[in-house]
Amino acid sequence: MKKDDKASISLKKVISVSIMLLLFMSISVMAVNSKVNTVKIILSNGYEMDVLTTKEKVSDILSENHVIVLPEESVIPDINSSISDNKTIRITTESNLATKTTEVVEESSDVTVESLLEENYNNVVEKLVVEQNVIPFETETKDVSTGKGSKKEVVKQKGVDGLSETTYKVKYQNDVEIEKTEVSTKVIQEPVKKIVEIKDVEVVSRATVNRADANQAAVAATAAQTASNSGNSLAAKAQGRTPSVVTLNASAYTASTCGKSPSSSGYGVTSSGARATAWCTLAAGKGYPIGTIMYIPYFANKPNGGWFVVQDRGGAISNNKVDIYMNTYNECISFGRRNLECYVYLP
Repeated sequence: MKKDDKASISLKKVISVSIMLLLFMSISVMAVNSKVNTVKIILSNGYEMDVLTTKEKVSDILSENHVIVLPEESVIPDINSSISDNKTIRITTESNLATKTTEVVEESSDVTVESLLEENYNNVVEKLVVEQNVIPFETETKDVSTGKGSKKEVVKQKGVDGLSETTYKVKYQNDVEIEKTEVSTKVIQEPVKKIVEIKDVEVVSRATVNRADANQAAVAATAAQTASNSGNSLAAKAQGRTPSVVTLNASAYTASTCGKSPSSSGYGVTSSGARATAWCTLAAGKGYPIGTIMYIPYFANKPNGGWFVVQDRGGAISNNKVDIYMNTYNECISFGRRNLECYVYLP
């Protein structure tokens, strides 16, 4: 063989080796750049297969391994989504899934709700839920009668339900509650006991009534004179006039109980258009026109000396009831409801 022929053969060998090295390097680079995952595919008949793939989409992995999903079958995760972190694809039917769950429960008494949910790929959400519950008030009855003659029941204090607040930790599976655990309970508002007294029915003679009228008139005149001298404008208007004396069922209200928002322009404004004033404003029935003055001796030690003016109305206020405006909700609850003697000066 000539020397030139030997040189030509050596060159061809070098070129061939170089091309093979380039191809090998290209394949190595592709392998490095493509992440190879081991994925478990569980068929609906229970058969399991582990495959190596660089694909991420569930449909691509199934297609690559010649797995066909039948119409009655479903895929977890969804066939159009990417493979989940547990690198498992499950093909199943509803009956197959029910059977699988039953088998797991029978096999182990240590199975928890959470493990079943994880097995079935159901999402569990845990929330704190606060519930409010009514605390019914109690009724206390006191017999203060002599035991003779007719009796009557008099409500001395109206009962008011209390309110409690309980916090629960609740677990939901696909928006369905599966577990509920009480975390804490606290009382928001204590109930107010209803107090009822059993009394004798008093028989009042005409002479006694006349004396009572005279006494009431004297009380009203003295109160009006005293309050007027101290600068009370309502008492000054009533001075020298004879009032009618009635017993009205009195309750209390404040701006926050009127159903209006503090940001509302009508918040704290009465039906007369005037702004409500504590220990002065009254809500009464239509039998008492706006501007009617009332003196209530029970409140003689309050800021306005027990003198009030009707400025407001109310859906639940009839002619035998009055609602007294107070500063705070706690004052209203503390007062409750009671029957009070009222001296009425109509305008």
